[in-house]
Amino acid sequence: MLERKRYEDLKVGDRATLTRTITETDIVLFAGLTGDYYPVHVDEEYARRSRFGGRIAHGMLVGSLVSTLNGWILGTGGGISLRQTLEFRKPVRPGDTITAVAEITELIPEKRQLRVKHTLTNQRGEVVVTGEALEMKDEEEAP
Repeated sequence: MLERKRYEDLKVGDRATLTRTITETDIVLFAGLTGDYYPVHVDEEYARRSRFGGRIAHGMLVGSLVSTLNGWILGTGGGISLRQTLEFRKPVRPGDTITAVAEITELIPEKRQLRVKHTLTNQRGEVVVTGEALEMKDEEEAP
C-alpha cells in the first residue's frame, strides 16, 4: 500500500529502494507485451555471437523499475511523471538481481514538481542504469 503524501511532505534526500531479480519469465513476457523480439534478448545462439556473449534483458524492462520508484516517491494523493531519462551503462542478464534507488534531488514548489535521480546496480555493485525524472505532484487526491 502506498503512503499518502502531500507535496509539502516531500524533501530533498527522500529515497525509495527496490530490489528485483530479472528472470527468464520477465524477459519472455516483456518481449510478448512489447513485440520486441530482438535476438540479443530471446535467441541464445545469436546473443552468444554478439558483443555481449549471451542474452541480455531489454533495457526498457530494466529501466521500467524506475516507474515503480517514482510512484513510491510520489505516494498517493496523485502525481504524474513528466520526463524520464535513462542511460544504459552495462547489460543486465537473466538472473541478475537489480537494486534500484530513487532520490529526490530538487523541489520546484512553484510548479509542484520534483527531480528524482535513479541509480540501478547489479548484484556485483556495478551501475547498470542511471537516470533522472521530472515528476509533478497533484494538489488533491483524485476521486
